[in-house]
Amino acid sequence: MNKWLFFIFTIILTSIFGVVYIIQMNTSPAITYFPIDEETSFTYSDSTLELISEQGYDSYEIDWESNSQSDTQMYLRQDASLLFDNGRLRGVRSKWVQGTDTIHLKETLISEDSSFFQVISFHHGEVHYPNDEIKSIHQMSNDHLYVIDSPTTPLDAFKSAEDEFQIEWQILLDRTKKQQLLYHWHDLITHFNISADSYMSVPLTKLVRYGNEPLPSMTQEQTDKVIGRLWEGLYKNYIVPAANTESNELVSYVPIVLFDKEMEHLLVLFELNGKKEQLIQNYSF
Repeated sequence: MNKWLFFIFTIILTSIFGVVYIIQMNTSPAITYFPIDEETSFTYSDSTLELISEQGYDSYEIDWESNSQSDTQMYLRQDASLLFDNGRLRGVRSKWVQGTDTIHLKETLISEDSSFFQVISFHHGEVHYPNDEIKSIHQMSNDHLYVIDSPTTPLDAFKSAEDEFQIEWQILLDRTKKQQLLYHWHDLITHFNISADSYMSVPLTKLVRYGNEPLPSMTQEQTDKVIGRLWEGLYKNYIVPAANTESNELVSYVPIVLFDKEMEHLLVLFELNGKKEQLIQNYSF
């Protein structure tokens, strides 16, 4: 009798764990592209970087925010934000909430030395209609901030240079970031044996322009679909793994997006914690 009770108890316990596992798998955070909903939209979406204060002799504090609001409550709202420091990934933040119209992300971080900070965010909403019809909306936002932290001058921060001193620092920081990223992207393109001449290259941080401007030889409708599916793959393969990495172990740089000039596919190249990755998205219009 005791053996039968133990056997039944084991089966019940296994079933419970199985159900919990399935539920967890089905509710894991993910960004999924669905056809664009023309009936809803974002009332606003933005990303901001601001210098808050100096922290001691050789460090300072940065405020990093991402906000968005849709014109109605949605089945699911999701935002993801990536911060780069001189081209290197500094942090990833994401949030998903059911039954809301608003997402707010805020992070305060301590940094040191002169830097060019860039943030890009993806704002996403999922709308469920009767008869299992699902649609979505999305937008991108970005911001940047130059911070001058020099022993010989007061701490300074700006978005657009306004005097000769700031212009010199902007040129220096832009050149430093560009040289590092060009070397990194060339290494990735070589590793995957890609013919760069066959593609139009766009750094992930510059992708925002195609939120309101069609990609070459595409309509805005086609562009919206391509961008939505691009972020779907990026979220799963780059954002989630990066977010699950301890900050002191996180090593990555701005991903490069390669748009095939024949309008057949795109590639996203990146390296995360020493592992080179290539995402391929075939177009289907």
